[in-house]
Amino acid sequence: MATLAEILKKARRAVIRQGIADHDADELVHEAFLKVEQYQRDHEVRCREALLVRAAVNLSIDRQRRGVRMPLADGTDLHEIADSSPDPARILEARARLRQVTAGLDQLPERSRRILLLRRLENLSYAEIAASEDMSVAAVEKVVARATLQLMQWMAQS
Repeated sequence: MATLAEILKKARRAVIRQGIADHDADELVHEAFLKVEQYQRDHEVRCREALLVRAAVNLSIDRQRRGVRMPLADGTDLHEIADSSPDPARILEARARLRQVTAGLDQLPERSRRILLLRRLENLSYAEIAASEDMSVAAVEKVVARATLQLMQWMAQS
């Protein structure tokens, strides 16, 4: 006769074969064990092992059906949701790039920096910048192009 530990292991393997994740299998086997224990109080059981394995498999099938009908409704798959926030390494890299760009912007002449930021950050048109800086549109385009080139070169050297 098999021990309780062996019976539970067999039920766990059966549940995993049904496609249930390892971390959920123990929970399902435990739930099946409790149901079998409760059932045995009122009914005669010929083979406890078979009943436990069948109950665990049935619970796994029920869980999978629930998952298809109502994904994430019971909260069992919350760990599988992708975290869209960047990982710490990317955050550090972005901060380093930001410091590098800031230092590069500080290297530009004041007027070039102001015009470049108006174009890139404020998303103003060349005509709007030209009007506010009392310049021609062509002159603003040249300033933006030169400032962008200088900044790119400075970033490549750093």
